[in-house]
Amino acid sequence: MDLDQLAALRTPEGSAALTAAAGLAGGDPLAAASALRAAGVPPTLAAAALTQAELRHRAVGKFGPAAAGMFLTRPGLEQATRRVVADRRAARLHAAGVRTLADLGCGLGADALAAARAGIRVYGVEADPVTAAMAAANADAAGLADLFTVECGDATAFDVSRVDGVFCDPARRTTGTGRRIFDPRAYSPPWDFVTGLAERVPRTVVKVAPGLDHALIPAGAEAEWVGVDGDLVEAALWCGDLAEVPRRATLYRQRGVETRRHQLSGSGADEAPVGPPRRYLYDPDPAVVRAHLVAELATELDATLGDPSIAYLYADQPIRTPYARCLEITDVLPFSLKRLRALLRDRRVGRVEILKRGSALTPEQLRRDLRLAGDEAASLVLTRVAGAPTVLIGRPVD
Repeated sequence: MDLDQLAALRTPEGSAALTAAAGLAGGDPLAAASALRAAGVPPTLAAAALTQAELRHRAVGKFGPAAAGMFLTRPGLEQATRRVVADRRAARLHAAGVRTLADLGCGLGADALAAARAGIRVYGVEADPVTAAMAAANADAAGLADLFTVECGDATAFDVSRVDGVFCDPARRTTGTGRRIFDPRAYSPPWDFVTGLAERVPRTVVKVAPGLDHALIPAGAEAEWVGVDGDLVEAALWCGDLAEVPRRATLYRQRGVETRRHQLSGSGADEAPVGPPRRYLYDPDPAVVRAHLVAELATELDATLGDPSIAYLYADQPIRTPYARCLEITDVLPFSLKRLRALLRDRRVGRVEILKRGSALTPEQLRRDLRLAGDEAASLVLTRVAGAPTVLIGRPVD
């Protein structure tokens, strides 16, 4: 996609091509291209429209129905914030008194659009000309162009004295290849600039990769890890006046049109007690684990760890919690492939789900080695207990 192709897509002819391409999304790409060309759409415009149709189809999971009118790139879609997460962040910023916001590295505009919907005036800065033009087009399509404007330029050159809040989502993929950047010091804008924003604007939020090393969290900042339906999707640093707790895990559970939000917070420095496995095993949500809040969850569940380095919790009672999945454990065995295979054969287990933490075994290889046969199902947990390789057999608790 280049600026000329984007401009062509925004003409009446381009709009018609996008509408036609939307009806072909998800099918054979060669057949779709042939169908558009047969309808008189020029090849270049047809290719651009089909690419947008494919990306919009994929974007529904993040943006809902609004995806149908957005302009997208593959890297931009990968890094864009889900709407449910962006809307909550915007609401929190608005509640903190932010009325003007700089979105430094605004990408396709997902967070900026959420802030604008919350009534915040947003000034977006994006280094890539095509992405900046798409963000502006997305603001126009959403009817928010009066609240969200975009300039193409260097985020480090923006005068942050113009605003009372800053959101920064530094690029975490290399230009051209799209490869992930795991070292924050290689982000764009640079990490030193990003972490220094809070000294200039007290209400600053920085979106970071979920795998961020806790040692890089600025002193006094709130570090939040976000999960959606069991998937760890992002992390954010709430700096200055916005910091409320040291660590937070925020989980969104979507059930049809309803979305529920759950939050667990704490110091991130506490340690859970250790003890032997008990009847129920809790597998904490990845956001809870990454936020180092397993000890806080253990307190809620009256649970213990089986090994101080493994984030599985054990308790005597099943307690409903949004922060972990619960299994009822029937067997705890020192790991032995021969013994495990014989036990599953005797119980006619032909289907297993395999969970693992602290085990070098590969679930796919183990599944083949077990040579399962039967009509029963079981859950296998590969882990360590007091340092020893262990397998637990159980079943999910509804």
